[in-house]
Amino acid sequence: MREDLSQAGYGIRFEWGPAGAKQLAPAVSCLVVVDVLSFTTAVSVAVEAGARVFPCAWRDESATAFARQLDASLAVGRRAVTEATPWSLSPAALRRAPFTERLVLPSPNGSAIAAAAGGADVAAGSLRNGSAVGRWLAGRGLGTAERPVGVIAAGERWPDGTLRPAVEDLLGAGAVIAALGEHGGTGLSPEAAAAAAVFAAAVDVGAAVADSSSGRELADDGFADDVAVATEVDASTQVPVLRHGAFVPA
Repeated sequence: MREDLSQAGYGIRFEWGPAGAKQLAPAVSCLVVVDVLSFTTAVSVAVEAGARVFPCAWRDESATAFARQLDASLAVGRRAVTEATPWSLSPAALRRAPFTERLVLPSPNGSAIAAAAGGADVAAGSLRNGSAVGRWLAGRGLGTAERPVGVIAAGERWPDGTLRPAVEDLLGAGAVIAALGEHGGTGLSPEAAAAAAVFAAAVDVGAAVADSSSGRELADDGFADDVAVATEVDASTQVPVLRHGAFVPA
């Protein structure tokens, strides 16, 4: 870990993607993963319903085997939803699906970031629970120079596999950072302060996400309902945290 790239000395830090998570993880007490469209939004919906959510990096035979090993339901691709396999990364589909106690949720970005945490605690943040996550962190005495927090915006991928910064994740991360600052977190890094400022300046968060590249892509594919669920700002008071390989209520 390069100290000059870890935002050393700040209580609240911000980075992008799995590489950013790997850089910050050794230097913070908690990582907050933010993948608004749609991993952490889906996690919040499923955990609210009472499910334990097991992140999984790949949607292939290994995910099937993992779900079988856990005696869990496996979330499929959005277009692969059927009556027999009603669970997917789609938050709207998860709301319609029957209850499952254990859910394996494949997501290369969100799962990779969670896996990069090492010994740090991991929480799932989104626009739906940004204020709740900020309060929870502050209540545990996190977000200080002694117990720093790293907030990681997942972003999306360009066709060549490189990271595409995504405005929905910037806004979601900013929501968490702003709430943590309001409830006692101190020492925002310049990166974290910029993310919080973007969220504070957003006149209509829902419209910004819906009109973003990611929002338009989902709507064009027939999944505008997922954008609507993802932009239910502060609709949830639930804070999903990773315990023994699964996201559960804090």
